[in-house]
Amino acid sequence: MAVSFVTLFQWRLNSVLLLLDNEILLLGVKDQILSLVSKLDEVGSYLGDPLFWTLHAREMASSFLTLYELEMKEKDQMVSFIRKLDKVTGVSGDVERIWACYKTWVSEIRGTLREADDYIDEFIMKVYVQTEQDQKESTAEFGSEIEIIKSRVSEIMNRKPQLGFSPNLEDIKKLLRSKFDEETPLVSCMLSYMNLTYDLKLSLLFCCAFRWVYRKTKGDLVRVLVAAGLTQEKSGELMEDKAQENIERLVDLGMLEEEVSIWDSFSVPSPYYEFSLTVMNADSDSIIPPTARHVSILEEANTITGMNSLLHSLFISAKDGLSEASSDCLRNVLHNAKLLRLLNLENTKLKNLPDEIGQLLNLKYLGVTHSELKELPESISNLQNLQTLDIYWSGCEFELSNGVLNLAQLRHLKMFQPSDDGEVRVPQGISRLRNLQTLEGIYAGGGIAEELGIMTQLRSLEVRRVSEDHADELYFSVMKLTRLQNLSLLVERERESYDSSSSLEYENSILPCLESFSPPPLLQTLELEGRLIEMPLWLGSMENLTTLRLCYSHLSENPTTILQFLPNLKYLQMFKAYKGRRMEKEFFRAGGFPKLEHLYIASHNLVEWTEIEEGALPCLKQLSIYNCMELMVLPEGLQHVTTLQILDLWNVHEDLIRRLSPNGGPENYKIKHIPLVKYLGHMSHGF
Repeated sequence: MAVSFVTLFQWRLNSVLLLLDNEILLLGVKDQILSLVSKLDEVGSYLGDPLFWTLHAREMASSFLTLYELEMKEKDQMVSFIRKLDKVTGVSGDVERIWACYKTWVSEIRGTLREADDYIDEFIMKVYVQTEQDQKESTAEFGSEIEIIKSRVSEIMNRKPQLGFSPNLEDIKKLLRSKFDEETPLVSCMLSYMNLTYDLKLSLLFCCAFRWVYRKTKGDLVRVLVAAGLTQEKSGELMEDKAQENIERLVDLGMLEEEVSIWDSFSVPSPYYEFSLTVMNADSDSIIPPTARHVSILEEANTITGMNSLLHSLFISAKDGLSEASSDCLRNVLHNAKLLRLLNLENTKLKNLPDEIGQLLNLKYLGVTHSELKELPESISNLQNLQTLDIYWSGCEFELSNGVLNLAQLRHLKMFQPSDDGEVRVPQGISRLRNLQTLEGIYAGGGIAEELGIMTQLRSLEVRRVSEDHADELYFSVMKLTRLQNLSLLVERERESYDSSSSLEYENSILPCLESFSPPPLLQTLELEGRLIEMPLWLGSMENLTTLRLCYSHLSENPTTILQFLPNLKYLQMFKAYKGRRMEKEFFRAGGFPKLEHLYIASHNLVEWTEIEEGALPCLKQLSIYNCMELMVLPEGLQHVTTLQILDLWNVHEDLIRRLSPNGGPENYKIKHIPLVKYLGHMSHGF
């Protein structure tokens, strides 16, 4: 992790060069910064020595043994692993001395770079509020400080431990892999973890902040990793794309796991979660160390007090709101932690944010979800470095103030409030936010629809309470958004005609004017909520579409006629999308839905699902049937969908459950190949 720390600081230095867009200011410090980056290359090269890799692996295994109660077999594996590491390094008799020297030396480097990192934060806060002349003076002082930091790093490098002979790292890894394989899974997982690149290892550490209380979507994790500085900004590239690559890589390695019941939601599984805690020298119940810079408090299990003023990240997930004492402590933390970069508050039920939030000039990520906020403090306009503002599920009638328009660096704005149709009214001039990529939860009336057409940098857009009075302008604007990848359109509910007892919810809430719409070419995710008179023909031409949600469409026609030959569709949700009583084999033809992995069907009207043609749904992993109370049988041919791993049956007729029962159910043959069947939330392997 020492190499990771050095590399991350080099990225931070490079970001300062991007920040100083004034050529005169840049010339004053550019040479000093590049010289320090070069000196840190020497540090990184030294820390990359194979001996340090083996010593770090040994220390991690030893800490794991100390922190966790293991079964005897796993404990023996770890002990054997440590002995093998000592043997391959050839320093078994001297390993404790070498490791002690190494840790002392690394601690010096880490301390120096942490102080330097803090100095950068203070410099950024200072220049943002200064006149041009004062900025020049501050930049000159900053350049001098960079020279001092370089001298300290050089002096520490002159005292680096002498290593002598170092073995070949690839030979070590090859030998360890031959000795520890599938029969020693815990050690094999540790080796996989140790072999992660620095950016992946740091990314996994930040993903651990969300492990238990709330699963996070891929988009949420991307925004956190970008704000944490774990992706380097390069010309012509978006940091979000690199962060997404890292997340997908961790998923491929099995170190991030998709939640089976929540689409696109992830958590860190065991033992990688425990490995990450071992690296942090902590366990989930530990008291917060006074020197901690990144703190995650789950279910308010730890006190919010006792955190130092150098805090960089704070994640709080309350069980059922913050206590009054904890709210007061949070205010004190925000008053003192001027260097805070990430602040995520979940389920705190805060009624207002303290004005101190406006003093956090380095803040890049602010998440306040499941709160009771009705407005943001005026001081929010001071957060000139803010990249993400997530106020999903705020208080009723929440409105966005004009102060948000001053957040020039804002890249992601996510909103939802639980009254009306969930829409949030944004101030006119929202198109001034030229860096905005995500804009979710907005109402597009009052001239906002026209503004959207200027925001060609948008990649994700969610519009609520869509109605005829602005639909034409909205669709015309959306068609200009050539970079758009995710689009959600949710209709305005017709309240006067809505009958909560009706099975056709939103029956008179028609999503208007869709026949004149043409989707942007890169669109991957589409959500349409509201009644459709007929299936839009343009849906059949969306070759990049991977996710489609049709909610309250109430179609009389078969919606899959158009959809089943979309080449890249992986997730299909039909929530009251079809109001017919019968689905036949035409719905799922042989070769249909070639890449579909998740199929979700909810319908109060569906009585019969007769057949799936053999060869349909060749990649299906999960089938979810919700609120189909009239459905008595599952389709013939389901037994041929051999890729199916999960069957969800929620709120279905008890006769259907009896027919599928492994205890003599006449139709159990249709599902007996499925490893995991869930009924009304009760999980059963093989039902």
